[in-house]
Amino acid sequence: MFVQLATGVTTTPSSLTLEGVASSTLYFSDRPERVVGQLTTEQFVDDWNLGPDSFEADPSNAVVTFPDADVTLDDAVVVLSEPRLDNGTLTYSVKVLEGTPPATAGASSLFIDPLGRPLSPVSGCGVRRRERRREPR
Repeated sequence: MFVQLATGVTTTPSSLTLEGVASSTLYFSDRPERVVGQLTTEQFVDDWNLGPDSFEADPSNAVVTFPDADVTLDDAVVVLSEPRLDNGTLTYSVKVLEGTPPATAGASSLFIDPLGRPLSPVSGCGVRRRERRREPR
């Protein structure tokens, strides 16, 4: 799982923009071998299309949440593509699967699911993932 944090978000029906996005993207995996770390958000975007199992080849689902909203905002499930990073602003093209993202909101978290990718585009997290899988019992 990859996590990107931002101080604000704006959306249109086809885009999601993280304003004041953190300079690092966090990642972690589940058992049996937990892998935890971070890489620069610039590296995450630069590696988006690397390899046959890249995010570009198989667009990822993500959930955008709004933890500091003054009013209750529903989380939204989206499919991400075409990331563009420019001076602390990260914009994705999106297809909304569930929920209705607000036109604007404050702090937000984006949880990106790499499930189904034997090797993610980010070598720090994805290297030898097949070898880390639990042995059949």
